[in-house]
Order: sequence, then structure tokens, then C-alpha cells
Amino acid sequence: MPQESRMFPQLFDTVPDALIVVDDAGRITMANRQAEALFGYPHGQLTGRPIEDLMPEEARGRHHQHRADYMSAPRLRPMGGAGMALVGQRSDGAQFPVEIALSPLESEEGRRYLASIRDVSETQRARQALIRARYDALVARIGQQALESADEDDVVAALPALLAEALGVDAVAVAFLREHEDLDLRAAVGFDASGLEPATVQQASRVLAQGTPLVVEDGDAAQPVFPLFEGAGSGAVVPLLDRDRPLGALIAWSREPRRFDHDAMHLLQSTANLLAALLQRRRTEEQLAHSQRLEAVGQLTGGIAHDFNNLLTVMSGSLQLLEMECGQQPEAAELIASALRSVTRGAELTAKLLAFARRQRLSPRAVLPARLLRDLEMMLQRTLGDAIRLQVDCPPDMPAVYADAAQLDAALLNLVLNARDAMPRGGDITIAVERRRRDTPRPDAATSPTSPAHDILFSVIDTGHGMTPETLARAVEPFYTTKGQGRGSGLGLSMVYGFVEQSGGQLRIDSRLGYGTRVDLSLPAARSATGEAAHAASGLSAGEGQRVLVVEDEPEVRNIAANFVRSLGYRVHAVSSAEDALQCLEEDPSIALLFSDVMLGAGMNGKALALAARRLRPDLPVLLTSGYEDAPPVAGGDDFELLRKPYRREQLAAALQRSLA
Repeated sequence: MPQESRMFPQLFDTVPDALIVVDDAGRITMANRQAEALFGYPHGQLTGRPIEDLMPEEARGRHHQHRADYMSAPRLRPMGGAGMALVGQRSDGAQFPVEIALSPLESEEGRRYLASIRDVSETQRARQALIRARYDALVARIGQQALESADEDDVVAALPALLAEALGVDAVAVAFLREHEDLDLRAAVGFDASGLEPATVQQASRVLAQGTPLVVEDGDAAQPVFPLFEGAGSGAVVPLLDRDRPLGALIAWSREPRRFDHDAMHLLQSTANLLAALLQRRRTEEQLAHSQRLEAVGQLTGGIAHDFNNLLTVMSGSLQLLEMECGQQPEAAELIASALRSVTRGAELTAKLLAFARRQRLSPRAVLPARLLRDLEMMLQRTLGDAIRLQVDCPPDMPAVYADAAQLDAALLNLVLNARDAMPRGGDITIAVERRRRDTPRPDAATSPTSPAHDILFSVIDTGHGMTPETLARAVEPFYTTKGQGRGSGLGLSMVYGFVEQSGGQLRIDSRLGYGTRVDLSLPAARSATGEAAHAASGLSAGEGQRVLVVEDEPEVRNIAANFVRSLGYRVHAVSSAEDALQCLEEDPSIALLFSDVMLGAGMNGKALALAARRLRPDLPVLLTSGYEDAPPVAGGDDFELLRKPYRREQLAAALQRSLA
């Protein structure tokens, strides 16, 4: 019998745990029957084996270092004091969880080390069940807080402390990605980002931007390194995903190695999913509220534009009639011209309001971006000044976009001028165009003149001072401006937003204070590059005494319209309602043209009147006019030419000639 067995025979006979004695070389010098049975070896077959044979192969190298450290400073270590999950391996390769107590022994042969080993499979299962129940309760608690909280920041702020306590780790943080490889530690326990170098922040941001879970164990050099984890220990990074796009991550770190097992990672992942869902819900609510506010303001501004355009029509018509009478008097002519210029500026203002309200009448056609931007670039080069460097990046073979050319030109011009104003000391402005595949086709793709699969993306990018989050949130609201008094109406971006939305596209603005602004206009691509020919401007043409039926419910506007038509050489019959107009058409076959406002108060609107008139007189020319086309849609009612209020006498003359032709 070995010397060790003579030292403590009663110990080996009576202790129910597996007992193993190891020498300085890490070889087993003695093992009791409980150890042989636990690890599945015949009697006497454990003696002489390296202790590492009793553990999984992947842990042997790491254990060799731990054993050397322990033997250099041996001490009594009680059962369960390892602070980590330990695994044993039987002779058949089966693995099982164990707890180990260690103590040094002095013998005649030198120092030995006694290991008392206990199979804790059932104990560990019970412990894991308790841990999982506690984790599940925490996830339910966080979910309840998210549902009840009116402010997502309260939920985010409470998360790190809750998770750090539940996991028993040293540090937890909720981090969000920002533009330009920046990191926002929104809430944290145990982390301090105030002293981080910019390079460290950028490296951490790049890791989070990959959007994949990361576990770092024991500071292993072979593992991926996350820059916020310093020193020995273990860490975990679980991404917060928004439709597979990373918003940020939950970050946890512990001084203990291998701290993030399957249950810990499951808790972090469940919490990350809850938090991502909360952020998506809050953002959807904000977008809905913002959309509802804009829609309400759009309806209000559209209604104002309708009344205002009627007033402008009366003012403009009266001034033009005075101009005919007093054109030979220089002083009067100058005053009338000045007043007409003011009317024109008022009409431009209402046009912007209608653009924001998405109530303007567009004339979309296939427009080649390269041709449009070539003309725009020539104008901007003379306008922006020497301090602004303009770059236009548009491939010459870029497919056509389906949009109103004049409105698209005005929108891009507005964005470039906004970018110029954001760079008082100069800078760079880039207009870029690219073709992008659309995720989902439009529902009317079969009959639409647009491509069902592609959009054309126009981007205006500047290196200006950018916007604060508060300014960005209100950027497209009408009359909101950060420019000084008298330097902006606050309708520029509103007009762009309305035009893009009405054109079936999308507007996206990315901006951050100090880093510039990027505005993306996504508009549908045209099926072909053939554009529709616009009506050529006609000179002032006189009528030949044809009889025109004028229909207008506003007396002052009706009077101006009748005088305009009469001054152009036509005979006029004016009525105030659709019912009166239909009666006149039935009784008077000499009426050669119907000229009607779209909005006619109660009863039938102008479009419905035009269709009813065509049923009476299929060949009757029809011309409609409107200051705000908010009439209910009528089947077939969009085939008539529309003259926008307020209109010039020359425009009315040309429209009448086209309709009669």
C-alpha cells in the first residue's frame, strides 16, 4: 500500500465524496473507490494518470496553468469556491458538472494536494431552474415597465442596475450608435466613457455596427477584443436590432472568467429584444403623431390657400383691368406693376402652402436626371459664390425619374440654397443621384407609368453646421425656421416634403450638429425616358365672339373672371351654381365653352358639372380653374385642363384658345 494510504485510511474509507491525491507533477498518486466509480475507471487504473485526464480536452491547457498557480501558493479552498462552472469527464467521454474542494498535504514524499470532488448534476439542475425562473421574472418585470412607462428614457436608465444585480456582474451599459462612428452610453453601471479616446470610441462603434452577439472570455488573445473590456475577466455584447439594422447594444462585463453562460446570454438577448421593440414602438408613435400634426397643418394651410387665392384673383384681376385702362399713365402704370408683383409673391407663398399640403396639381413626366442637373448646375455655379464648392455626381445614363420637372428643379434648388446658408464660411455641397431597387412594388405597378421595382435617389449633402435633434424633428414643419428674421419663410423644406410625398416618394433627412446634413429624395423611376410635352406658352389671343359660360360661386371672383373673358373678345354668361349652369346649357345651344371653378360651394362641384355638361353636349370644350383642388374625386374628372388661381389674363387667353381648339 502506498505511503499516502497508510496516512489516512479512515478518511478514504468513510468520506462519500470522490477523493484524489495529486503530486507536484499533476499526476494522481491515490484515488478512492468513489473516485474510480465517479469517473468510470477500473480499480487501480486512476493512479499514475495526469489529473487533466479527468476533464474535457478543451479545458486541459487552461487547467494546467490554474494548477501551476495554485501549487505555487497552496491554500485551503472549500467546496464551490472556484467561482466558476467546473466540468468533469468520465472514461467514456461523458461530461458532468462538479464542485471541488482543495487542500495541501505534507507527507514523507513531499507536498501533495487533496481534491474532494462531488457530482452536482442534480444540484446544478435545481440551481439553474431557480436562476432561469429569476431571469424570466426579471424579463417580465422589464416588459411591464416598458408597457406602463410614458418615457422610454426611464426604462433605459433602470436597465443597467437591474441586469448587473441579476447577473452578479461588475458593469452593464446600454449603448446607442450615432452617426460618424460615435457611441452614446445612454445608461451605465460600472462603465465610464468620459475618459475614452476617440479611437477607442470609434473601434467600439465599428464592433456594434456589425450587429452580431459577442462573448469575450478570460481576456484570451485569440478572442475578438471589445475596447471597453479591460483586464482579465469576461464580457458580452448583445445587439439592439431594428429590422436587422443595429441601433446599439447591451454591454456587460465581469471580472470573473467565463461568467456569461447560456442562461446569462439568454437574459441579455431577451432584454435586448424587449428594448428594441420598445424603441421601435416609441418611434412609430412619434412618426404617427408627427404625420398627424403635419396632416392637420396641411389641411389648415390648404384651406387658407383656397380663400387667399380667391382674394388674390380678385386683386390681380382688378389690377390687370386697371392696367388696361391706365397703361398710358406712367405713374399709375408703375404703381399697378408694383402691386402686381406683390400679388405674384402672394401667389408663390400659397403655392408653397399647397405643396406642403400636397394639394398642388402636378404634371409628372419622365425626366432625365443628367439633363435636369446639367441646367441646374450651370445656374448654381453663378449663384453660390466662390466659397462654396459644388459637385454633381450623376451618371449620364441614369434612368428617367417620373416627377414634375419644375417642382423637382425647385426642390433641389431649395435644398442647395439651404445648404449654402448653413455654411457661412464656405464648404462643400454634393448633389448625387443613384438608382435603387425598391423593397416592395407599388400596388398599381401594372398600370403605373413608373417602374414597379426601382426608385431614383437624389441626395444633397453639405459640410455645414448641421442641426440639433430638436431642429431636425421640426425641419419640415411650415413656417419653422432657424434663420434670422426676414431671411426665410420656413416653407422651403415643407414644400419639398409635400412635393415628394405627393409624387409617391420619400424624404429622409440625416443631420448632426457640427457634422453637416444629408437630404435624400427618393422618387419613382419612369418606365421609359419619353417625357410628355408641356403646353407651349401662347401669346395673348383674342376670341371671335364665342359665347362662354362662366361658373363661379364667389361674386367678386365671378365678376373678375367674366370681365377677363369679355376683355378677350368673347361673349359671357355668368352664373353662380352648377344647377344654373346645366339649365343654361340646355336652353342655350350657342354656348361654345364652359369655364368653371372646381369648388362651387354646396352641391355639385366643377368636375361633376363638367362631366354632366359633356353628357348633354359631348363635344363641349371645358376649362376648369381652382385655387385649392380639395373637391371629392369624380371618376373621369381629371381629364380637363386646370388653370391655377390667381391667373394672368395672358394665361387665361392661352387656356381658352387651347380648349376651343
